[in-house]
Amino acid sequence: DEATDPSISEENWECIQRFCEQVNADTEGPWFALRLLAHKIQSPQEGEALHALTVLETCVNNCGDRFHGEMAKFRFLNELIKVLSPKYYGIWSSEKVKSRVTEVIFSWTVWFPQEVKIQDAYQMLKKQGIVKEDPKLPEDKILPPPSPRPQNSIFDTDEEKSKLLARLLRSSHPEDLQAANRLIQSVVREEQEKSAQVSRRVNTISEVSENVRRMDELLQSYRRHELSPADRESLQALLQRCEKLRPLLFRLASEAVPDEEALAEILQANDKLSWALGQYRQVVASQ
Repeated sequence: DEATDPSISEENWECIQRFCEQVNADTEGPWFALRLLAHKIQSPQEGEALHALTVLETCVNNCGDRFHGEMAKFRFLNELIKVLSPKYYGIWSSEKVKSRVTEVIFSWTVWFPQEVKIQDAYQMLKKQGIVKEDPKLPEDKILPPPSPRPQNSIFDTDEEKSKLLARLLRSSHPEDLQAANRLIQSVVREEQEKSAQVSRRVNTISEVSENVRRMDELLQSYRRHELSPADRESLQALLQRCEKLRPLLFRLASEAVPDEEALAEILQANDKLSWALGQYRQVVASQ
């Protein structure tokens, strides 16, 4: 109650620190803490909800794996989603609180890439249109890595950037903390672009497989002279779509050059597409 007191304008860091210590000391600490925090974050008083979100982020950075495990369960994530959803508290939660909750969940998708439920919860919010686009974290908002930082963090793959980030976060100079925030955001953007590339590749390869399968079915009917006028139109449309997919596969191949496995998948999809187009020319030309 002290740490989230809506009557105070500044964070009570001494109280917040004591709260974190209590969470770590108690076996059931993370479970109880998250129940209390969910209740406070859903408060109709904006100040109380914002203080509770600060406490939550501090716990994430100081309360370790047990806290992270509870935090990443749908039981707690659903309580955060209720703050954003117009079916629940989203109709009266302030925009400031909703913005902070969105930032918190988005930051967890970056720092905890292995937590599937967090990723699923955030993607669901985007699909439902509750989150229109990934939030841009403000310059003065520092997003320090949790301690201990989870494995597979995006910084683990670049030792040089990881060391630079650690040095900047240890600094007491505001300009260094702002530089740390810019570094984090730039790495997040890189990671998002990589994810977008993977998504484009997976979707395109899937579409190629489905189009090739459908074209093969229609061509078999064509050979047997069993193709209806509607199916003839479908075959024409498939031909046009397959021809457009070829240059798209070439672009994806140029993006995937450093990744041998991804490149092999794209080349295999291209072979399927070439075979299907060859079959079309052979069958239709022969008749």
